[in-house]
Amino acid sequence: MAEQLDDLAAFVSVARAGGFREAARAGGVSASSLSEALRRLEARLGVRLLHRSTRSVVPTEAGARLLDRLGPALVEVEAALDEVNGFRDRPTGTLRLNVPASAASLVLPALVPPFLAAYPDIRLDVVVDESFVDVVAAGCDAGIRYEERLEQDMIAIPIGPRRQRMATAASPAYIERRGRPMHPRDLLQHACLRGRFASGAMPPWEFQRKGEVVTVDPSGPLIVRLGAGIDLAIEAALAGCGVIHLFEDWLKPHLESGALEPVLQAWWAPFTGPFLYFPGHRHLPAPLRAFVDFVQARRED
Repeated sequence: MAEQLDDLAAFVSVARAGGFREAARAGGVSASSLSEALRRLEARLGVRLLHRSTRSVVPTEAGARLLDRLGPALVEVEAALDEVNGFRDRPTGTLRLNVPASAASLVLPALVPPFLAAYPDIRLDVVVDESFVDVVAAGCDAGIRYEERLEQDMIAIPIGPRRQRMATAASPAYIERRGRPMHPRDLLQHACLRGRFASGAMPPWEFQRKGEVVTVDPSGPLIVRLGAGIDLAIEAALAGCGVIHLFEDWLKPHLESGALEPVLQAWWAPFTGPFLYFPGHRHLPAPLRAFVDFVQARRED
């Protein structure tokens, strides 16, 4: 019975991930073990469950029907097993978080070391992703996002700073060469270092002062992938290539050292800090419950 459940769980993970290697990375197992589990399951059932190609893996009609029925059932099995986990002295298991690069750099460093020290039997698996994802479909227990990007029907608790700002800055050499912008619209005449989401969308720069909101869409010599390319954009700004617009906390060390100078500081727009969000199930997995309690306790201190 246990082997059958393992094989069914392997099928669900591969079908949801869309591939053996992707499912193996997410589950911390080998692709060959998943392939063998699928072979056993299909042989036992006498029906093909997955269409396999060099580029993708998709469920057959039979596989799709099995997946629809199995998903909720396996969630209940995992919840039942996790109930037992609650009786342990220390919770154990894997907690998988889906977070943007800003949270990985600015929020989690203050939380992860003390959390792992408090819960040594929990393994934290952090997926850095700028996309707007369904955390459940992505195989994650919870995510961190900002208010405007939270999924509906999710429980959300504050995590990290409650107020943040977008800062605009440039190197002293750039300002000496090109002059200092005095109004957000002046940026349209400057070299600006931009960021683009994985979807291809390039968010405009928003500024606010005394109730006035100004949005600009400047151009410049460099566009980077938001998240993965941020360090490159910062290095370009430090080298005098252009004006950068980024989280204030990300630029703070360079502003304090004088390597970058504030630009349009009176216009820096504040916004609400990030939230930890997760499905509103009746029972939270023990690792997630421990993390939620840890985050809330830190906020009360």
